[in-house]
Amino acid sequence: MQDPEELFDVVDAEDTVLRTEIRSVVHREKLMHRAIHIFVFNAAGQLYLQRRSLTKDSAPGKWVSSCSGHVDSGEDYDIAAPRELAEEIGLTDPVNLTRVFKESPCKQTGQEFVWVYRCEAEGPFKLNADEVSDGKWIDIEALNAWIERAPRDFAWSFTYLWEKYSGLAV
Repeated sequence: MQDPEELFDVVDAEDTVLRTEIRSVVHREKLMHRAIHIFVFNAAGQLYLQRRSLTKDSAPGKWVSSCSGHVDSGEDYDIAAPRELAEEIGLTDPVNLTRVFKESPCKQTGQEFVWVYRCEAEGPFKLNADEVSDGKWIDIEALNAWIERAPRDFAWSFTYLWEKYSGLAV
């Protein structure tokens, strides 16, 4: 379960910290804050997807990025990314963890500034049951067909960010 008292930095439209606020207030009042999403690829070019735990406070049971999470208060995006990889899927040695693009807060991101990262790893992963209920590798063509066929299987943030990522020459 998420800690409703977890502290996030509330930011302005330039991603400058204004103050610290608890998670429940940030989400309830739709305040701008920070998050990361990471796409983990294997040597075969497949993307690892995770299915969010049913205990999550947003998009429970939905398929999402390989890893995603909030940037804690006082934390930098580049510190949050490897922390979240370790916490959610047990990945402590990602190869070539790099920033790809930054997305501004909007409805689809839940009012989050999001840095999207990519990295490589082969697994197997050790899934944190509080965060993740399932995970699997998927071919990109199969993923795109699945999104087209059943978009409600996925969190809005994932399909929004995946579409942007797919439009880049990465």
